[in-house]
Amino acid sequence: MSQSRLVSLTCAAAFMALTPSAASANTQKEHANVSAVTPPIAEKREHTYTHHGITISDPYDWLYDKSYPVIDDEDVLDYVKAENAYFEANMAGQEALTTSLFTEMRARIKEDDSSVPQRSGKFMYWSEFEEGAQYRKHYRRPVGAPESAQAQLILDENELAEGLEYFRLGALTVSKNGRFLAYSTDTDGSERYTGRIKDLETGELLADEMPELRGGLTWVANDTALVYTPSTEEWRSLEIKLHTIGEPNDSDVTLYLEEDQSFSVGAGLNAQEDYLIIATGDNETSEVRFVSADNPTGELTLVKARQKGVEYNVDIRESELWVWTNDDHINFRLAKADLQTPGEWQTVIAGSNDFYLTDFDLFETFFVTEGRLNGLDAVQIRRYDAPLEIEPVVFPEASYDAGLTYNPEYDQTVLRLSYESMVTPDTVYDYDVAARTLTTLKTQEIPSGYDASLYTTERVEIEARDGTMVPVSIVMRKDRAEILAKAGIEGPGPLHLYAYGAYGYAVPPGFSTTRLSLVDRGFAYAIAHIRGGDDLGRRWYLQGKMFERTNTFNDFVDAGRGLIAKGYTAEGMVTASGGSAGGELMGAIINQDPSQYGAIVAHVPFVDVLGTMLNKDLPLTPGEWQEWGNPIESKESFAYILSYSPYDQVKAQDYPPMLVTAGLNDPRVTYWEPAKWVAKLRDTKTDDNLLLMKTNMGAGHGGQSGRWNSLKETAEEFAFILWQMGMAGE
Repeated sequence: MSQSRLVSLTCAAAFMALTPSAASANTQKEHANVSAVTPPIAEKREHTYTHHGITISDPYDWLYDKSYPVIDDEDVLDYVKAENAYFEANMAGQEALTTSLFTEMRARIKEDDSSVPQRSGKFMYWSEFEEGAQYRKHYRRPVGAPESAQAQLILDENELAEGLEYFRLGALTVSKNGRFLAYSTDTDGSERYTGRIKDLETGELLADEMPELRGGLTWVANDTALVYTPSTEEWRSLEIKLHTIGEPNDSDVTLYLEEDQSFSVGAGLNAQEDYLIIATGDNETSEVRFVSADNPTGELTLVKARQKGVEYNVDIRESELWVWTNDDHINFRLAKADLQTPGEWQTVIAGSNDFYLTDFDLFETFFVTEGRLNGLDAVQIRRYDAPLEIEPVVFPEASYDAGLTYNPEYDQTVLRLSYESMVTPDTVYDYDVAARTLTTLKTQEIPSGYDASLYTTERVEIEARDGTMVPVSIVMRKDRAEILAKAGIEGPGPLHLYAYGAYGYAVPPGFSTTRLSLVDRGFAYAIAHIRGGDDLGRRWYLQGKMFERTNTFNDFVDAGRGLIAKGYTAEGMVTASGGSAGGELMGAIINQDPSQYGAIVAHVPFVDVLGTMLNKDLPLTPGEWQEWGNPIESKESFAYILSYSPYDQVKAQDYPPMLVTAGLNDPRVTYWEPAKWVAKLRDTKTDDNLLLMKTNMGAGHGGQSGRWNSLKETAEEFAFILWQMGMAGE
């Protein structure tokens, strides 16, 4: 198993006046924004701080409970609860719409669904949802046993989640001999997992318990021990430890300890599962070590010392070390070395301006490279004796999202892949490497019905203000005009625009059943592949980070303006959503161009960028300086972040209707960022548009757990959008 990477030139026509239909929709929205409930007003308390001779006033700093991660300040809790009450009071009028949306979304989900069984060792493994259940059950059956044979239930998430407000399964791994199951659970959304071990022969839950985990669990030492990553008090992963089954935790051995607080560590096995690989790094620099999996306490071998800006991951096959690295090309190369001289890398596949190499997997008789070619996913089979000869896996559509999934066997001859597009539901394939054929194993079933022929998808390019062409993927109904006409909406109609734009994460043009609830009501749904993601290669990512961060925001604004100019929508009829760093995006674009948008949803938004990057004691801050800049050390970084930080740039102007979410236990974007932002917006904005904030009191970054609870939150989001667009009755 390979180691994953650690962790406007605008047309004048775009500014056209409102069309009659858009003006009509705005009238409806103004009516929708009238609230019979008084919004909470946060007290302003004098607070300033000064860095590099620049003084910042932050009167809502008190919403940051300084006893965090314990949150017990009654003033803070009272404010958050008041915002929740305001949310409930306003959304109560949309309860029927929310329920209707939830019902139709749930009807598209096969309730008694199961994954396709996959072989690992002597067993076939899969998971199932039972009808009505929130969580999965995990099963196995001996290889070769008939499907009618009794399956063994190895873990029931529903049982573990019983009585809990929040539950999420983390690691799930079976020992090589098939006897023990190691798993981890988070029961409050804080992402501090607890690891347990179950004896699958007796069904007994062992006394062993590993608290405060980050990352996975890896079996070593002939299945007698587990490698794990504990969390520090500051929620950082700096240590790799070894726990021997049956031994007390205080006897656990530290295998590696990282001194750099900005780095994070992780561990896993190589393709043949005979070496333990320990990787450490931040957002731009890597360092890797390895040791025999049978003797994990032995001396670690360093592959190559860290060099700022150089990323690399490794896998080991027989006596060769394989390396994925950007040391001589921005789009990465694939190299290899002898295990005795692991730092002497010889190129196997050179870096390319056309092909962006994102990953590789080693198997017994072939290896696989994955990446993007012209912005589209590419899965390539290669032979060890002729690595430059490519056998591409050919997919049936021009735009899609595809890649390898779970392929645990080193001697795999048939690869498991997943595939989807904006109009094609998730499909699981087996690819026979020898025959070069794809066999469909499962296509996502939509019980309430789905006809792909009713929809059309397009990929357009919009020119951003600096001349860069930004791709946008769009899906809509072919009969969109007729749907809008029946709703009394003339003209182009509403369009929902989504993006993320950070950390090199590409938002693929994939399928979504929930999205249909907007599209079937006449929305166009668009994904903007903006800079900050790596959709078009590594350079695309780098052009949206550090001192080029504002490209991300400009690309999104200009994509919306371009779609207006092309007639997909109209001024004030663009709705938008994003979460985390995508929530930061939402904050920046409404500061820059609020009139474009009819409604905004910002999930756990990273909006107090400056305040968070100045607080080195927060869990993620040191590791984030390579992404955003270090305003503590650099005046230039301080000034640049200040220039776009959404919280700091709130101004006296009209803002669109907004729904903001937060998680009280969120360790990634702390609850006070959205809370402070909403408080400042209420005090500063000049409009009467609705501004709501919902804080999950028992959850974290991902919102509520359980498939139905999570779906209910999506229904609330869409109900808010439709309400604010004057389409609540549609």
